Amino acid sequence: MSATFLGMPATPPRSPYGTGHLRGDRKFPAAAHDELRNEQLRRNLGRATHTIRAKRLNVTGELPDWEELRDAGSAIKTDTMNRLPELLEELERNVTARGGTVHWARDGVEANEIVARLVRETGSDEVIKVKSMATQEIGLNEHLESLGITAHETDLAELIVQLAHDKPSHILVPAIHRNRDEIREIFLNEIPGVDPALDNVPAHLAAAARAYLREKFMTTKVAVSGANFGIAETGTLSVVESEGNGRMCLTLPDTLITVMGIEKVLPRYQDLEVFLQLLPRSSTGERMNPYTSMWTGVTPGDGPQTFHLVLLDNGRTAALADRIGREALNCIRCSACLNVCPVYERAGGHAYGSTYPGPIGAVLTPQLAGMDAAKDDPNSSLPYASSLCGACFDACPVKIDIPSLLVELRHQHTEQSGTTAEKLAMKAAGAVMSRPKAYTAAQKASRLGRALARDGKLPALPPPLNGWSDSRDTPAPPKQTFRAWLASAEGAAAMREASAEHTRNQQQEDGA
Repeated sequence: MSATFLGMPATPPRSPYGTGHLRGDRKFPAAAHDELRNEQLRRNLGRATHTIRAKRLNVTGELPDWEELRDAGSAIKTDTMNRLPELLEELERNVTARGGTVHWARDGVEANEIVARLVRETGSDEVIKVKSMATQEIGLNEHLESLGITAHETDLAELIVQLAHDKPSHILVPAIHRNRDEIREIFLNEIPGVDPALDNVPAHLAAAARAYLREKFMTTKVAVSGANFGIAETGTLSVVESEGNGRMCLTLPDTLITVMGIEKVLPRYQDLEVFLQLLPRSSTGERMNPYTSMWTGVTPGDGPQTFHLVLLDNGRTAALADRIGREALNCIRCSACLNVCPVYERAGGHAYGSTYPGPIGAVLTPQLAGMDAAKDDPNSSLPYASSLCGACFDACPVKIDIPSLLVELRHQHTEQSGTTAEKLAMKAAGAVMSRPKAYTAAQKASRLGRALARDGKLPALPPPLNGWSDSRDTPAPPKQTFRAWLASAEGAAAMREASAEHTRNQQQEDGA
């Protein structure tokens, strides 16, 4: 009997190149270089991140079992990823049994087409939106606009970004890079009928936005939302937010369309007990979210009478297939890692080029969209957008080891990059260092560089070493190498003295 070879399983597809908002136009170093010149941006980011960071430390410090909660959250998410297919099927069964309709989208293109078709079927040419990272990721607003459908963002920060024709720069606070004076100007220029005497008092700015949005809430028949959690056990979806705009979107329209990344599912309703403590404390520094909305299918006479759930892959299965990188799918989008990251605080979110900035974005974006999909792929620079200080790991409520994942992605990029100047340089260095005579000759030759030194430092190094010298001082070679010093009379005397000192110390310890 002959055996049939079925072939090796293929790697799941990632998000299509050039779609949505999972890839910038430039690599991180170039984009960050420009953002660092924006002093107003740096002031805004510094003030905002320090405030949120302090609030988070206060409310997490109140809980004696905070570390146990983090352990529980990590364990639940890990279990979820280990049996994601069965949990998603269970979620579909329970949503359908309660009057909802489930759609599966392999990527952002399919998800956009599904949502647009559902909106058109209602006869509406506009939708109101709850803040959603998933719909920002796939570029839903732009797709709807191309079809003549207007999407109105109702979260205050998202509204600011939309009215300014800008892009979000933070997972939780999309307009964190804007101050109150900038927001006032945006409202004066973009909101129809706004009071020309509007000042920059936050309460007055919020009131202006509220008045503008109230009509949209009352007249728009279709809403689009994301989801913080989807419960497989019951088919329940949940959105947590701080302004009440989400509650309005989730209850007033006739039709609700929810776009949820497949990693947002949780096994049991009871699991919310853990995450509704972890999420608000880690994101806004609050003990609980002011508005926690949960709905299960359709309830006659109460809330939207048509409910659609779009389950979005868009590279998540590819991330799940990575034995190490799948840990990034545990992310609950709290933004705690952004608020403690020294790189994000200085460069801001736009430098990352993705919907997901900061440390988790540097991990998640390359896994969803790839980082070697084209020559000089901008995403290939994201794993290097970190100092690996570990602050993100300490802050993460589900204990994602982001620094280790970044190192692994750097390794993967190096393996995929083929022959580069850096690889050739390292190979040459290895050949020299493995041969004592060649190493000694190289050490002697390096001392010639002292002639180029100024104040003990070398000028910019030639490629490929310029990547080092562009951002760091390069010390001039010493007058004498360690090996030469050790072989000299001075070195021999120092070694004898050290040996004698060790002998005296040992004798004192023995005598004691």
